[in-house]
Amino acid sequence: MGLVTLDDLRVFAAVCRTGALSAAARDLDCTQSAVSQHVKRLERELGLSLLERHPRGVAPTAAGQLLHTAVTEGLGRIDQAVRRIEELARAEGGSVRVTTGATTVRHFMAAAVVDFRRRFPRASLEFQTEASSRGCFEALAAGAVDLAWITLRPAGGAIEQRPVVHLPWSLAVTADDPLAAKPSIEPTDLQDARLIGLPENSTARTQLGTWLAESGVRPVFDTSVTDWDTAILLVGLGLGHAVVPTLPEWTGPGHPDLQLVPIPALPALTAGWAVRRWDALSPLARAFADTVAHHCARLSGH
Repeated sequence: MGLVTLDDLRVFAAVCRTGALSAAARDLDCTQSAVSQHVKRLERELGLSLLERHPRGVAPTAAGQLLHTAVTEGLGRIDQAVRRIEELARAEGGSVRVTTGATTVRHFMAAAVVDFRRRFPRASLEFQTEASSRGCFEALAAGAVDLAWITLRPAGGAIEQRPVVHLPWSLAVTADDPLAAKPSIEPTDLQDARLIGLPENSTARTQLGTWLAESGVRPVFDTSVTDWDTAILLVGLGLGHAVVPTLPEWTGPGHPDLQLVPIPALPALTAGWAVRRWDALSPLARAFADTVAHHCARLSGH
């Protein structure tokens, strides 16, 4: 592979990630012809086809998948090493790149961000919003971020996960709803209930659906939202009920017409950090992760 360059590998990884030469070209701010030339050079050097053409784009062949896996891991580690070297050169003036959902900072990181900035005034924080844990995993795999705050999923693959906070479930209802008077909700109370929920492909929705099904309960999710805050807003407007993780921000004077009724039979939802490798994190990224974990522990009283 004497003629293969890092640019060839980066372009190939972008094509596999986006599933189309044109989309990769847009992401890389170059022409589709240039993207094609990079891929052709790789194929010529390796002597095998790396991509299969489909009506809606391209997909890696078996050989392409092997290369993509290796390239993703290798480029991510190179990027991390370069950033660590740069941060050593700038002392504590580096950056921490975090990907997470739209409302995570407000619910879990507000105090930690203030604390971190006080301790490391020269450091910068870069937040990249993703709509799902899958998007966060992809950003990690591509080396685009250092840390991902996600709803944890079963362990597996190359991504390392670390639990930080366990969130019990509650049924969000308006204060005048008959269910608001109950001390707790049983899963059977949700049978045939019409609920506001996250998209079907979200990790939290999948886990919730599995746990309810194990209790023999199959509610109807007839309204879909992208985040829990929107679900809470719609409940407050009287559009239905929502099974949500219990967060302190949703109780008290800020939501006088909202009631969160515990559902103790459901296993708690676990949120926390995902990284490529903990031992490869920069000192700044590790410090930010630990700061968030510390403030979450204080918030939960642990």
